Amino acid sequence: MSVRSCCRKFGGKLNLTLQQQDGSKLLDMDTMTMLLLPLLITLLCTPVCLSVTVSSSKTHVEVHEHTDALLSCEFRTETEQNPRIEWKKKGKSVSYVYFDKRFIGPYAGRASIDGATLMLHSVTQKDSGEYRCEVTALNDHVKLGEMSVTLNVLVPPHVPSCEVPSSVFVGSGLDLLCKDKLSVPPATYRWYKDNKALTATADTVYGIDTHTGTLKFKSVTKTDTGMYRCESSNNAGAPKSCVAQQLNVIEYPLNTTVLIAGAAAFLTLTVFCCICVCVCRRRGCCRKEKRTKSNKSYNPGPPPPPSRNLKHYKQTQSFMI
Repeated sequence: MSVRSCCRKFGGKLNLTLQQQDGSKLLDMDTMTMLLLPLLITLLCTPVCLSVTVSSSKTHVEVHEHTDALLSCEFRTETEQNPRIEWKKKGKSVSYVYFDKRFIGPYAGRASIDGATLMLHSVTQKDSGEYRCEVTALNDHVKLGEMSVTLNVLVPPHVPSCEVPSSVFVGSGLDLLCKDKLSVPPATYRWYKDNKALTATADTVYGIDTHTGTLKFKSVTKTDTGMYRCESSNNAGAPKSCVAQQLNVIEYPLNTTVLIAGAAAFLTLTVFCCICVCVCRRRGCCRKEKRTKSNKSYNPGPPPPPSRNLKHYKQTQSFMI
């Protein structure tokens, strides 16, 4: 661009002057023009370095499951007429969604693009995450522009799984469990007994955790017998409930009570005997004295002569002394 094309021609001379308060001339218009003209020429003739810019009209998108999600991406380049557009999804690793003018992997056949704006059709929970739009303009001074859009797919409540035992003994502690692992955002829970909502207060013998779905009894009584069901809910759809299940609170049978009491008594007696044996051994009461063996050897001597029958004895010789 030439200086002549950048500069504006002044058609006539402006007869303006700057005066001081006492009326003396300070600067006339010609002097001011000569001082400001180089600065004006520099500003008009210096090229402005524009870079590729990328933006989005909505950086956080929430849609319901099995609907379409529009991920906005708008760009402007300096001189590049055919920029390269890419979409990526962040996760444990970065994966391509749109590359080399085609959709990659699970997005093939279920996505479309208009300019740089991405449309995902019939999204599921697996599509939730952070997506990045990248625009590459090789002929621009700054060649790469990018921005991110977060997609959150809302999932309505599913029928929760409920754990209610068929029977329990009086006085036992009890936890009734309820869980819906699929709803997004995470579900909150409410328990019903005989189709009446349970509300935990300071006077009730049970407690309810609305975030984990646990109905906790410290000690059940006969009045806790009934039909129990759990309901999960969030702001993505209508609440869902499991099928009601019967809980019976029963008394301990007599033979069971006697058996438990006998087992407890036997266990107590065994522990007491073990303690006594240990104390006795520590004090040395149970040590056995060693018996000393006699060093004397027993010699029975020669056997006695055999007995003779005098009737059958005959003198064969006489002995003289």
